[in-house]
Amino acid sequence: MKKSLALLFLLITSISFAQDTKHLNISDAVLGYYKGLYPKRKAMQWIAGSNEIAIRNKNSLFASSAIHPEFEKKTAFLTLEELQKAIPSVKRFPYRFDNINSETVTFSNENTVYTYNYIQDKVLSSIKTPKEARNNEYNSQANAVAYTIENNLYIATTSAEKIAVTSINDKNIVSGQAIARSEMGITKGTFWSPKGNFLAFYQKDESKVADYPLVDVTTTPATLTAIKYPMNGMDSEIPKAGIFNLKTKQTIYLNIDTSDEHYLTNISWSPDEKYILLAEVNRDQNHMWFNIYDATTGQKVRTLFEEQNPKWVEPEHTAVFLPNSTTEFLWLSERDGFMNSYKYDINKGLKKQITNFKWVIKEIIGFDQDGKNVILSGTGNDPRETKVYKVKLSSCKHKAVCLTPEAGVHHVQLSPNNKYLIDTYSNLKIPRISKVKTISNLTSRTLFEAVNPLKDYQLGTTEFVTLKAKDGSDLYGRIIKPFNFDPNKKYPVLVYLYGGPHAQLVTNSWLGGSNLWMQWMAAENDYIVFTIDNHGSDNRGFAFESVIHRQVGEVEMEDQLTGVDYLKSLPYVDGNRLAVHGWSFGGFMTNSLMLRHPGVFTTAVAGGPVTDWKYYEIMYGERYMDRWQDNEAGFEKNRIHNYVQNLDGKLLEIIGSVDPVVVPQHTMTLLKAFIEEGKQVDFFTYPMHEHNVRGKDRVHLMDKVLHYIMTNNK
Repeated sequence: MKKSLALLFLLITSISFAQDTKHLNISDAVLGYYKGLYPKRKAMQWIAGSNEIAIRNKNSLFASSAIHPEFEKKTAFLTLEELQKAIPSVKRFPYRFDNINSETVTFSNENTVYTYNYIQDKVLSSIKTPKEARNNEYNSQANAVAYTIENNLYIATTSAEKIAVTSINDKNIVSGQAIARSEMGITKGTFWSPKGNFLAFYQKDESKVADYPLVDVTTTPATLTAIKYPMNGMDSEIPKAGIFNLKTKQTIYLNIDTSDEHYLTNISWSPDEKYILLAEVNRDQNHMWFNIYDATTGQKVRTLFEEQNPKWVEPEHTAVFLPNSTTEFLWLSERDGFMNSYKYDINKGLKKQITNFKWVIKEIIGFDQDGKNVILSGTGNDPRETKVYKVKLSSCKHKAVCLTPEAGVHHVQLSPNNKYLIDTYSNLKIPRISKVKTISNLTSRTLFEAVNPLKDYQLGTTEFVTLKAKDGSDLYGRIIKPFNFDPNKKYPVLVYLYGGPHAQLVTNSWLGGSNLWMQWMAAENDYIVFTIDNHGSDNRGFAFESVIHRQVGEVEMEDQLTGVDYLKSLPYVDGNRLAVHGWSFGGFMTNSLMLRHPGVFTTAVAGGPVTDWKYYEIMYGERYMDRWQDNEAGFEKNRIHNYVQNLDGKLLEIIGSVDPVVVPQHTMTLLKAFIEEGKQVDFFTYPMHEHNVRGKDRVHLMDKVLHYIMTNNK
């Protein structure tokens, strides 16, 4: 009787558990961020001139003391209702403010930057830009906004005057926008001086750059949209750097001859606004000159140092000046094999190497209160993590102090007085935590801890694996096993990859860096999903990353096949049911593995794939492969078209119809090669989508990709 009651209880419990358990669907998995399935964020930023943190709670801002939590203000100092009363056009509470101090907030709303005094309930200033303005950059010192309209650069101020920095009718000349296809650390085209008296900007002349045709099918009839696309080995853009003086309303250009198509990168200002510092890189990208220019005359002052490497030299960071100095700065370089910091003086050159890590520094965050230590982020000894460290400037022999000892990926905000950090991090098991930390003694308290948004869902289990490459290097991987995993069963596998430079898929962050659609595959479809970061991937040091030079795909495939060997060694993997999928460089890798190693995978989906590196852009492609005229054997060996006869299985190619990054020519010429070889291949395009399929259409994309894999991986 007791046994029967126990069995009945277990049955009722299991039924109840099954009813309470939620299940992901493909739409939830793809649009999970918008459906609340990713850990919540709490918007936080420092209040200037204080030890307080502004914390957003729904439609209000509250203040929390970094030192005295018992004095935390329970009443909001700013609400949406107050903003809407003063500025009726405000429809939603700003997620982030340009500035918050003890009396005012500065924020953008639609096409206007407002400064609002919340103590006096008064709008102090507003800077309006035209609706067609792009690349807006506000500067509090100048109280002005730099912006672009089409190919020209303008400045807006509180006087409502439209200041034209450039007025060039030639559409081939582009001012105030990112150049060099946003390579080498370039993310924007305008650079305000420290005191707001000048605006430096990039300019490029694309007159010699070839036009590439993209077709707009939303018009009747369809119309041609031509973009400038600098293909490998062809003519490139000619860059310039200008400086606009806000007082004189005059523009000068740095006196640089770039007719050789060399690059201008990483513009920075000296604190006294006397000099422009910039890293100039030859088109072959194996020689860099760090040059200093007079900001008043545009004349070159000196070349402070040079860097050369037979593979490539890639400056990615600006100079960071030391506190209270107008001449000394830190520079990040991987000249010794890892990204390390070096101290320079504008007049004297190299003073000393500050760090000598055998791991990668990612960013210089700032300095501590006394200016004796630099605060920087980097991987530490585990490349899957991002930690924050304090390092003495006086000597490279001092041990770095880790300010974020908790395992995981950390992102920090340094306080205005350089005493504290807001540290937000996650790891494989922790969704998200925000803490405030004291730099001097490492004391901390928790500000916010996110609830696991997936705690009620049926999920797979995510684990890290470490494999050995043929050269002995560690390869970091992630394996997601099905819900109710049974080691006695045989499971099919989807290998998801990218494999290219400046990307890392496996991190010690929430869910191991995986996407929710991977959890859907594992939990709802009994799939194992596997990913490994091969040679060439980010945050591993120059030797690991540069082995791909002139032969992209070769070592990367070798590493991915090491991952395949590992999978086949597992007793619960069905080695005859392996599929592979990737996008962009991952699409190149997918095609390469499917066609150059036939029989390994039954099914493959290549998205936005590079198929012939001769068709890819100069800035990225020539760094890793050189010009095709100088490396014909390397280009020919990695040309996907040469292997179409090897197709053994099901292959789907997917592109966006107006992809301006990996242009449609890649896939169209590959399809032609398949046809000429008499090989059947599947193809799908997303009309009017660019390199990535975004929005609700992404649900359609992932539904197509994953069901294609499940249908054919048999």
